[in-house]
Amino acid sequence: MNQYDITVKECELYFCPIKTRVPLKFGTEVTTHVVSARTCITVKTADDTTGIGWGETPLSVAWVWPGTLSYSYRQQRLQDFCVLLRNAWKGNSFQGHPMEIGHRFIHEQLRDVWVQSNEGMEESLLMPWLAALVCNSLFDLALHDAYGMCHRIDSWETLCAPYMNYDLSWFYSEPYRALFTGKYPSDYLLSRQEMPKELFAWHLIGANDAIDELSFSGDVVEDGYPFYLCEWIRRDGLLCLKVKLTGIDSVWDYERLTVVGKIARQENVEWLTADFNCTVKDPAYVCDILDRLLHEYPDIYARLLYVEQPFPYDIEAYPIDVHAVSARKPLFMDESAHDWHYLEYGRKLGWTGVALKTCKTLTGALLSLCWAKEHGMTLMVQDLTNPMLAQIPHVQLAARAGTIMGVETNAMQFYPEISCNEQRIHPSLYRRTHGCVQLDSLGAYGLGYRYDEIEKARIDAGVEELWKKV
Repeated sequence: MNQYDITVKECELYFCPIKTRVPLKFGTEVTTHVVSARTCITVKTADDTTGIGWGETPLSVAWVWPGTLSYSYRQQRLQDFCVLLRNAWKGNSFQGHPMEIGHRFIHEQLRDVWVQSNEGMEESLLMPWLAALVCNSLFDLALHDAYGMCHRIDSWETLCAPYMNYDLSWFYSEPYRALFTGKYPSDYLLSRQEMPKELFAWHLIGANDAIDELSFSGDVVEDGYPFYLCEWIRRDGLLCLKVKLTGIDSVWDYERLTVVGKIARQENVEWLTADFNCTVKDPAYVCDILDRLLHEYPDIYARLLYVEQPFPYDIEAYPIDVHAVSARKPLFMDESAHDWHYLEYGRKLGWTGVALKTCKTLTGALLSLCWAKEHGMTLMVQDLTNPMLAQIPHVQLAARAGTIMGVETNAMQFYPEISCNEQRIHPSLYRRTHGCVQLDSLGAYGLGYRYDEIEKARIDAGVEELWKKV
C-alpha cells in the first residue's frame, strides 16, 4: 500500500434549490430553477491521517436528461440517485489515489447502482448514463479535494508519481496501453506555476435571452444586474460570446448568429461560438449556415472560433459522419464525450475537439483530456452554469488544460446572488472583469476552495445556510 493511499471514511449529502433570475433554454426546454447537490467526504490514510473534501454539481435536468418526462419526475430521480450514491460511497472500500478510486467506482459501483435504479423501468423512464455521471461528479470532486487536504498539497499537483500507484496505461484499454506507459495526467497539464492566473470568460446567450430592446418583448428583470446583451458586454468587458441555437429552425439560427455577430463587431467582441445543443441530424444543416455566413458576413464567420455539439449526444445511436462540418470550423464534442472511448469513436467520425466538463467527473475529464491531447484534439472547458463551490474546480480545469480560448462561465448571469458567500473569498472568480476571471485567490491545498474561510465569512455576514442535509 502506497503511504499516500486513502480510503473513504464518511460521506454526507446536501441539496440546495436555486431559482434563475432569467430563464435559461437548454435545447427544447426552458429552465427556471435547479437543485445543486453538494457532498462532504472524509478520507483517511493507513496511519489515520484524515482529510475533509467538498464537491458540488448542479443537477441540470434539461441537460443531463432531455425528453418529454416531467421536469419534477426527472429532478426527483436525480436527487434519489444521489442518495444511493452517497450510500455507495460510504460503503466504498477502495484504496489508492482519487484517480484510481474514482475510475474503479465509475466502472464498477456507479454502473451497478445505475443498472439497479433502472431495473424494471419502461424504456421511456430509463435514466441516461450521462445523468448518472453528473450525479457522481460531486463525490468524485470531493474525493480529489479530500486527498489534497489530507496531504496538505494542491490536488492538481498529485496527478503523478509517487502519489499515483499506476501510470496512465492502467486506465486505458488496448491498443493504447503502450502509448500511455510511463505517462501521468501531470504530463498533459500545466503546473500551478505554469497555469495562467486569468482566463477569458465566455458569456452564454441563451435562445430566450434578451439581445436588445427592439427585439425583446418580454418582462425586463430589474435587479441591478445587466439584462440586455450590450449591457453585459460593457459591464464585464466581454470578448467571447457563446450563442445557443435551436438546430431545428435554420432561418432563426442564422438570424441569431448574424444579429449577435453585428453586435460583436460594434462592441469589439473578438470571438463567437455556436452551440446547436444536440438537435441537428444532418450535417448539411450546419454547413449551409456556415457557408452562407462566410459568403454574406465573412467578418462574423472569422470570429466564429468553433462549433459545439450540433448532433445527438448518443453518438453510438447516431454515428453521423461530421467531416464536412469540421472541414469548415473546429467541431467540439460535449454531451457525446462521456469518456475517452467516445472521443476515440468521435474522432473517426470527424470531430476535432472535446469540451470537457467537471460535471462528468473530474477523473473522467482528466482521462479524456489526456487521450485528446495525445491524439491531437483541441480542448475547451464548458460550463453547467456552475455556482458556488462548483465554479472553482471548473475554472481550474480550464487553466490547467490549456484550452483553445479561456473558459465558459455563466452562473453570474443566471443566479449571481447564490454565490455571494464564495465571492467574499474569491471575488474575481465570480465576477468577470475586462472579459476575464481571475485565479489569484485559490487556496494552496486540495482544490483550492478555502472552504473554512467561506463558511466563516458567511457566518460573520449573518447569511442563512441554504444547504439542507439529506
